Amino acid sequence: MPQRPIYLDCHATTPVDERVLEAMLPYFTERFGNAASMGHVYGWEAEAAVKQSREMLAIAVHASPEEIIFTSGATEANNLAIKGVAEANFQRGRHIITVVTEHNAVLDPCRYLQSLGFDVTFLPVQGDGLINLADLERAFRPDTILVSVMAANNEIGVLQPLSAIGAMCREHQVLFHTDAAQAIAKVPLDVEAMNIDLMSLTAHKVYGPKGIGALFVRRRNPRVHLTPQLHGGGHERGLRSGTLYTPQIVGFAKAVELAIAEMPSETRRLLHLRDRLWQTLSQLEDIELNGHPTQRLPGNLNISVSGVDGQALHLGLQPVMAVSSGAACTSAKVAPSHVLQALGRSEELAYASIRFGIGRFNTAAEIDQAAKWTIATIQALRQANPEAVKNSVSPPYPVQFEPT
Repeated sequence: MPQRPIYLDCHATTPVDERVLEAMLPYFTERFGNAASMGHVYGWEAEAAVKQSREMLAIAVHASPEEIIFTSGATEANNLAIKGVAEANFQRGRHIITVVTEHNAVLDPCRYLQSLGFDVTFLPVQGDGLINLADLERAFRPDTILVSVMAANNEIGVLQPLSAIGAMCREHQVLFHTDAAQAIAKVPLDVEAMNIDLMSLTAHKVYGPKGIGALFVRRRNPRVHLTPQLHGGGHERGLRSGTLYTPQIVGFAKAVELAIAEMPSETRRLLHLRDRLWQTLSQLEDIELNGHPTQRLPGNLNISVSGVDGQALHLGLQPVMAVSSGAACTSAKVAPSHVLQALGRSEELAYASIRFGIGRFNTAAEIDQAAKWTIATIQALRQANPEAVKNSVSPPYPVQFEPT
């Protein structure tokens, strides 16, 4: 059986940890009840599991359990937060502030609201991917009702200054939403200390199952009012109707619990692997790091490579490693990354970029192999005609590589 490529795309998704799967399995077959069925033991078991999971997630972000609303993922959570706030508060104001480098799950709802008459300010970013807080301060208006800034960027891993943004929003009495899909259980999050009013979460970026997420909705100081986007049985305090997917919820909480417990040691390990990879790759000429060098997720490395064809580069890497050139949600679109272009990268460099997402199950040996293959591929492409290799899945040039 041929060896599978080294998986280095953990910002797209992560494998389910075996410990998470083990926690989920009983709720598929033995404790399969509906958490809303309160007339018998099957429902009680499911309801107890959901309650315990809600408490775990609340602890992880320093919220109360009642403030955790389960969704199908971060995309739904973002839509509920942004559209829900807009619909519930449009009589007070119709101005929203966000950032050009946000995930499309934030940008698209904002554009949709623009079509309904809302005014959206899309803040630029600096060359390192961070917003300029002075730009944010100038963007506030009397009719501003929401600021949405992601915690950690899904492409370049940059960590925005949530505490400073939250303080500014509180001063202006404007709600603050953050898409924390990439940040949950990887960096410390505290909705109280950071003055966050709404926070979108997902499980599958942190070794949990796909198809489950959550939205933190502040209940006091201030109490956040949302208009539901799904109507039905009135589940989740009436904010998100639909039968709760108990196995996924249990897996979500278990994944976060494990990641929080292991965060200090895992952060050190990922930083070591990331720096090891960058130190090797940076020996090549015309390799640019995308995003702030230190204020980024520990497992993220995003580079742009000059002098190569972007498609040929990724085709050359495919036999040995699974990496990405941008967001998984938009990778099927033939277009340069809007995030990298916002940093000032040319269209050519935006195409010829590699996002390495290093994760829990990667080893130092894999990182060394990935670095070796990447360097060999870049060197070969720079010496060859890119047009001759761009349509080939396997590199038609000699590259020495020794798999484990």
